[in-house]
Amino acid sequence: MEAYIDGMLFKTLKADHHVTDLIETFAILHQKHHKVHVRGHHPEVPHFHEKVSGLRSIGLAIKWDEDNGIAAEKPRILKAVAVENLNTKEKPVPTPPTFDPNQSSKRRVRRGSDPIHNRNDPAYEEGVSQFLNFAFTHGAHGGKIFCPCNKCGNVRLVDREEAEGHLLWNGMLLGYSRWVNHGEGSSRAMSNNEYQAPHEPIIQDEMHELLNDIHPRSSHDHDNRPLDEEGHSADARMDELNGHADKFFKLLQDAEQELYPGCKFTKLSFVVRLFHIKFLNGWSNKSFTMLLELLKEVLPKGEALPKSFYETKKIIRDLGLHYDKIDACPNDCMLYWKEASNDSQCRICGASRWKTIEGNSDEQRTHSSTREQKVPAKILRHFPLKPRLQRLYMSTKTASFMTWHYENRTKDDILRHPADSTAWQTFDYIYPWFSSEPCNVRLGLASDGFNPFRTMSIAHSTWPVVLIPYNLPPWMCMKQPYIMLSLLIPGPSSPGNDIDVYLQPLIEELKELWVSGLQTYDASRQETFQMHASLLWTISDFPAYANLSGWSTKGKLACPSCNKDTCSLRLKHGRKFCYMGHRRFLEANHRFRSDKSSFNGTKEKRLAPIPLSGTQVLDQLQSINITFGKKQDTGAKKQGKRGKKRVVEESPLEENISASAAKKKEKPPKEHNWKKKSIFFSLPYWESLLLRHNLDVMHIEKNVCDSVIGTLLNIEGKTKDSVKARLDLQEMGLRRTLHPVTTIRNKTYLRPACFTMSPKEKEVLCNILKDVKLPDGYSSNISRRVNVRERKISGLKSHDCHVLMQQLLPLAIRSSLPKNVSSVLIELCNFFKELCSKVLNVGDILKLQDRIALTLCHMEKIFPPAFFDIMVHLPIHLADEAMLAGPVQYRWMYPIERYLLTLKSYVRNRSRPEGSIAEGYLAEECLTFCSRYLEGVESKLNRPVRNDEDAHVEMEEGFSIFSLAGRPLGEVKSCPLDQTTIEQAHRYVLFNCPAVIPFIAEHVNHTQRLHPRARARDIEQIHNKKFPTWFGTHRTRSEHISEKLRWLAGGPAPVARKYKGFISKGFRFHTKAREQKRKTQNCGVVVTANTRSFSSARDQNPIAGDISYYGVLTDIIELNYFGRLKALLFKCDWFDVVTPNRGIKIDAFGYTVVNMTRHIYKNEPFVFASQAEQVFYVQDHPGNKDWHVVVKTKPRDLYEVHGNNDEGDVQTEAAQIQNLEDVNSCERIDIVGTEIDEPLEQLTQAIPDDEECDTDSDDSDGDESPFANDK
Repeated sequence: MEAYIDGMLFKTLKADHHVTDLIETFAILHQKHHKVHVRGHHPEVPHFHEKVSGLRSIGLAIKWDEDNGIAAEKPRILKAVAVENLNTKEKPVPTPPTFDPNQSSKRRVRRGSDPIHNRNDPAYEEGVSQFLNFAFTHGAHGGKIFCPCNKCGNVRLVDREEAEGHLLWNGMLLGYSRWVNHGEGSSRAMSNNEYQAPHEPIIQDEMHELLNDIHPRSSHDHDNRPLDEEGHSADARMDELNGHADKFFKLLQDAEQELYPGCKFTKLSFVVRLFHIKFLNGWSNKSFTMLLELLKEVLPKGEALPKSFYETKKIIRDLGLHYDKIDACPNDCMLYWKEASNDSQCRICGASRWKTIEGNSDEQRTHSSTREQKVPAKILRHFPLKPRLQRLYMSTKTASFMTWHYENRTKDDILRHPADSTAWQTFDYIYPWFSSEPCNVRLGLASDGFNPFRTMSIAHSTWPVVLIPYNLPPWMCMKQPYIMLSLLIPGPSSPGNDIDVYLQPLIEELKELWVSGLQTYDASRQETFQMHASLLWTISDFPAYANLSGWSTKGKLACPSCNKDTCSLRLKHGRKFCYMGHRRFLEANHRFRSDKSSFNGTKEKRLAPIPLSGTQVLDQLQSINITFGKKQDTGAKKQGKRGKKRVVEESPLEENISASAAKKKEKPPKEHNWKKKSIFFSLPYWESLLLRHNLDVMHIEKNVCDSVIGTLLNIEGKTKDSVKARLDLQEMGLRRTLHPVTTIRNKTYLRPACFTMSPKEKEVLCNILKDVKLPDGYSSNISRRVNVRERKISGLKSHDCHVLMQQLLPLAIRSSLPKNVSSVLIELCNFFKELCSKVLNVGDILKLQDRIALTLCHMEKIFPPAFFDIMVHLPIHLADEAMLAGPVQYRWMYPIERYLLTLKSYVRNRSRPEGSIAEGYLAEECLTFCSRYLEGVESKLNRPVRNDEDAHVEMEEGFSIFSLAGRPLGEVKSCPLDQTTIEQAHRYVLFNCPAVIPFIAEHVNHTQRLHPRARARDIEQIHNKKFPTWFGTHRTRSEHISEKLRWLAGGPAPVARKYKGFISKGFRFHTKAREQKRKTQNCGVVVTANTRSFSSARDQNPIAGDISYYGVLTDIIELNYFGRLKALLFKCDWFDVVTPNRGIKIDAFGYTVVNMTRHIYKNEPFVFASQAEQVFYVQDHPGNKDWHVVVKTKPRDLYEVHGNNDEGDVQTEAAQIQNLEDVNSCERIDIVGTEIDEPLEQLTQAIPDDEECDTDSDDSDGDESPFANDK
């Protein structure tokens, strides 16, 4: 047999004792009858040949092979990593285990208390051989095992021959006494009658499993290469591996060290758990140090607990990942990295790289900088993406989920996940080599700014850039433990258009991951693969959309989807742009296209704008050339309104032109709104993406909701129906009845529009929202935002607007506004509700697109042009984006905004907010990863949701109703039941038990024989009344009846348990009495049952069908049958759902309304808890308190990944409004308008020519035509 050694290893031989170690290894190989080949050149060590030549006397033949191209398939014993210890001092060789075959697998292992320092000792070699026999018998993976030598550290799979060579050369891993990686303790190594380890080592095993996952396995696959994939030399690679090995062995030592003698916890396991509790509960660093000091006094002598938070952090740090600091120009011009890493000033603006001390002269600053460490003016913190993606695959806890999108996803025409979308599948079609490997990662990028100081008195904007892996299943995707912070852009000012400067490190990583990939170990498949990654799209609010895409979201071409075909109109008096022209999106033959009077006085012949492809966008960007930075031209003059910076180049021609003429000079019309070519176009695949940047549904919905509520309630500063809006109508010559007029008292009078509400109607709307009670956890208490006396709503958060738009606002306006106005607004609300469904159907999305276009056209006929800002226009594009990219839950800002709040909580040092965030994130990331390996410990990953159910007891077939699924809430009482309640509850249990169905049919036949002339309805009543008694007295005498049926026939115990609340199927139910003083409503119940209905008493042919029964929960009872069977029942008051218009009705908008004073089925009040679902009731009208609208809900954490779900996660009974009523009159004649004290002549004074248009656009001009781009 031949052994090959890499010749470059001998470059490390620096001293004679190294050569001695090498000669000793040659001797061991000789004992194994190996012929040694050395690949490469001779080592340059004095007297090497003389020393080696002495080996020939013992018959060892050494062949020097100068050819480096030896076949790779030849056996190799030693590799680069195995000779690293030649550079270190000599260490005692740990003893390999020896075996006694007469003892059990646990007892036959004798840990060597007397180490064998001489590896030539036959006992050492025999111990290695016996260990390999055990390992390959019980712990092999495809014919290989994890090498337990000192250098591989149980992180590399090798065959037997290579493992034997490593153990002979490097020795057994220090501290590796329990062979958890080689079968000891597993089911394959130990049978049931063998010795089982006590519970204590389990905690130690958790840490071993964690350490095995975090140690980079794939790094060893490149040791035999002169250069790695990044172009680094082998020596540099070896230094990096040595650093990893040092950390690994240090952690391994802590994982083996007992916290104190005899403790079941090791030092590492206890520190990890304690540190995890600190971050989970938000302890301060000082309190953590004080706790450690107390524990050190309490624990026995010999404890190994760290002294302070700082020492604890040093232990934990090696379990996590790192981040890099990159200095940046304070004016956002450039980064000091790569070739500019040693520069001291900006190459663009000339600003110093370092902070200056105020009050010191230049000479003092120079002397200070030589004596003290320089402080960068601005620091970008970069969290490398590669190791974080690798860790997702290296961890046994997450690796299998990374291929869910390929292996477990339901593949049909339903959109449940981004993998179902057209954008994902088109990308797979264009790049089949990428989609052929399911482990390749698809990412989404999100960014937004936030103030880290929790106060608006300090102006500071920190911008994190985060990445979301979309390979994960729905219940993990977009969750905080799987959101990876990539960049932390410092404040105090936002980067704005210069964000591309800070994105450079991330873009470079994405390029490398796309082109060359990264060798990664997949723990689920136990093999390495070349991991590639791609960026699918970006997620941001609308202002940040401009920063990331390069398209300005302000001015006349603000819509990025319409691009240069944006239809905008500048309002002279409102001094804003409005965005209308939605008739373009209707069908070509729609009647609205020819309606002149209701719109802008012209026929609409244009077609809807077609979104541009990546190639078309690049064509528009050819002429764009920009230099980044805030101070590019020191000679430019600054001007602008509200302190905005405007850079205006001074032209030599201005010397010959008067100032007034120059001011009135018109600019040429803009062809597009591009400000820059986005850095994302440097990604090779970015041009081919169907959707590059997402419109954020969260912020669009909030802005639309604010506009609607502010206009309806005429809230000052929020309404879009101001006097300026009426003057713009007059300027445009539209809706003459709404033009302002002058009264006889020389005041301005505004006639009421069709959407104007009277004070009484506003009060009705506010009262409905004030009195509404929502289920627990459904939303915040919206009633706090309603001021009934002032008739206004203020302080709404994004999620409040979400609930208002999709549920409450339609219920409030349906009885407060004319039907032709309320139907349009309800249709707008239904659009957002269906768009936000977790499951989308392609056909429904196409219909949704047509509906929103028609809805916006109706709104153009109702509301003034000032209402249509860019946020009201953007919903026209949301359905198209849902068609391309799938459900909005994976593309909106809700998870990102919640994550920003988490980052804000990391700030402890207010003078260094970004540094606090970076350190807090690293600690949180590390502890989140460690918590996956902590069994029985509550963490963010396994923390039960609020409405989590306890594990229920499964029953055999036929008795499934007794499987108690759920969790009781509140106080438990044992109360006696009256006879009526026992009979009603027992009857319901019998009629719904599958095992009793044969006896039910038998009793029906028995009743028909006894009453042959009775009608079907009478037979049913007799059967319902007498069956429990008949079943208990007759059937229990049979010898063939089962024991459980005997318990059931005997009836329940007269004493039952009663609860005040119960969690079932993800719903939290409370009894009506419990929530009398609560702000929430959890007593609403709905049950859908198949019921036989009789048209009259003489009807002999009842009709069976599903009927939804609505009620309120009054009691929760647990019946007990002989202590063996338990049934949990809800006792409810059921509303009349069988009498139309008296008990229940469906209004004109499709909502179900019930009369809560009419009840039915008083003798049948019970249902099983497992049958009930939750609803809540909203008062129909304050003047009609008996009637309430039914609103259905769904569990919050429900993910329907199989089957079709055409309903949203929260629904009402409202049906689609098929035919929206036209607005015949734009004025209301039943209410009084508004009178303004200022005379009309003063309000209509001409705006000066130099008045700047308040468009928030850097390139707007005060003299533009009021019909900008309205072709």
